[in-house]
Amino acid sequence: MIYEWREYYIAPGKAAALHERFEKLTSPLFEKHGIKVIGYWNVLIGETPKLVYLCEFNNLTHREQSWSLFGNDPEWIEGRQKSEEDGALTLRIVSSILTPTEYSSLK
Repeated sequence: MIYEWREYYIAPGKAAALHERFEKLTSPLFEKHGIKVIGYWNVLIGETPKLVYLCEFNNLTHREQSWSLFGNDPEWIEGRQKSEEDGALTLRIVSSILTPTEYSSLK
C-alpha cells in the first residue's frame, strides 16, 4: 500500500463551501473512482484554515488511474466549476506520497 497526504489551504471565507463540496460531491466521486479516504481533518493548531486528508492506494499505478478518472469525470468538472463561481475555494494544494515504515500499524 501507499498513502497520499493532501493539504488544502482554504481561501478566506471559503471553508464552508469547501467542506460542502467535499461532503456532497468530492467524497462520493472519490469512492466511485477507487480513491479510499482513511480520514479527513481540520487543522486545530498550526497553519489554518486548512483541510487535510489521507488516501490509500494499492500502488502508484492505482493512484494515477484513480486520479485521472476522477479529474476527467464530467460530474466533477461541472460541480467544481459551479462551486467556484464566486472564486476559488483553495489557495493551494500540497500532496505527499507516503510509504509505511516497517513498524507502522498501517501497511
